[in-house]
Amino acid sequence: MTSNSIKNFLDERKFNRFHLGVLLWGLFIISFEGYDLVVYGSVVPLLTKEWALTPVQAGVIGSYGLFGMMFGSIILSLLADRFGRKSIIIVSVAFFSIFTTLSGFAREPHLFSWCRFLAGVGFGGALPSVISLITEYIPKSSKNKSITMALCGNQVGGILAPLIGVIVFASLGWRPALWFAIVPLFVIPVMIKTLPESPQFLIRKGKLDVLDATLRKIDPDYKNQLIVEQTSLMEPPVERTPIIGLFKNKLGVSTILFCIVYFMGLLMIYGLNTWLPKLMQSAGYPLISSLGFAIFLNGGALVGTIIIGVIADRKGSKKLVTGLYVLGAICLALLGIKSNIFFLYLLIAIAGVCTMGNQSLLNAFVSQYYPDQVRSTGVGLANGVGRLGGMLGPTLGGILLSQNVSVGLCFLVFALPGVCAAIALLFVKKNNDKYESILSINKNSNVN
Repeated sequence: MTSNSIKNFLDERKFNRFHLGVLLWGLFIISFEGYDLVVYGSVVPLLTKEWALTPVQAGVIGSYGLFGMMFGSIILSLLADRFGRKSIIIVSVAFFSIFTTLSGFAREPHLFSWCRFLAGVGFGGALPSVISLITEYIPKSSKNKSITMALCGNQVGGILAPLIGVIVFASLGWRPALWFAIVPLFVIPVMIKTLPESPQFLIRKGKLDVLDATLRKIDPDYKNQLIVEQTSLMEPPVERTPIIGLFKNKLGVSTILFCIVYFMGLLMIYGLNTWLPKLMQSAGYPLISSLGFAIFLNGGALVGTIIIGVIADRKGSKKLVTGLYVLGAICLALLGIKSNIFFLYLLIAIAGVCTMGNQSLLNAFVSQYYPDQVRSTGVGLANGVGRLGGMLGPTLGGILLSQNVSVGLCFLVFALPGVCAAIALLFVKKNNDKYESILSINKNSNVN
């Protein structure tokens, strides 16, 4: 039983109940991560009024969570590649649930900001590990679709946050919207019992009994279907320091380019999620209507993400991701032009697909680009560096609003990073999958 034979076995399976369970866990975790992250954009109009915050101060507070995400994405992803995805996922869920809930009890901005930072550590740790776990277990024919469907949780959370706001703001204020984040804590015991651990991690740690029990859930006759390599030299080397592996074997340039793409993409996403309701208020729409625009932004991303995930499994990811960034930039630029309400909602929905939906597809692309032993680290590093762009987005929006910049120019500023992301993706080299080469060698050897 080797890591390559297990990988090939998992890639070639048909999607079944076990895979559905992994996918639903991923969707649940990402949904509440998305809720806890986006809920700040829903409460910020009320926070600025209650605590007399300037737009710049509100933007900086919004960036605290993203600053925490940067630490979580890089540090916890390194730990996940060394100590297992499952434990890091559980710790991350506990972090963002506890500290988002506690932020609802804060009476002043300083404590609120610290809670957002610590919750952000959990946000950053959960996403790369969930993506890596799904990438390892889901069959190859369904990887893009499954990863993007799980990452639709960002949009589920993004829709749920303003909906909860519409329900509770008028009668109960903004705090209950944050207290809702406690829900995942109650399901952690079930998660501990049912969420599988990374198969590659189990092999490295010699926990073959646990791996055997897990693989039997996928196929009771799995041992007879493993392709066993003819030499142990075909096993990929395990990096003692996984981050170094991101710059070996001609991966270095692509790693840097991915960091640039994530920086630009997350600047667009978190800038919009934080300031879209406020920008629409500034354009003359009431708060409830402005929350409706946020629902359309995330709703468009939710529907579109599923569609583009299916297309990516059939046609490939890179060109699709690149084109969507360009289309998103065009839609954001057009939002600054006065138009009828139907066209406005349509542009916002498409922008949601091309920003948040496209980010989900980008995560699927990057997670399959890197080999197993550095996958969480690769996704985590790109997400971590990308959080710098995510931090810049809310702060940049606050600066623009404080300077009384027109709404049209604000949207144009948030559109330009999409063009930069598309240009960076054009220079990402095609990945030479070592595992496919190994499989090809084995097949040729069997023929001969």
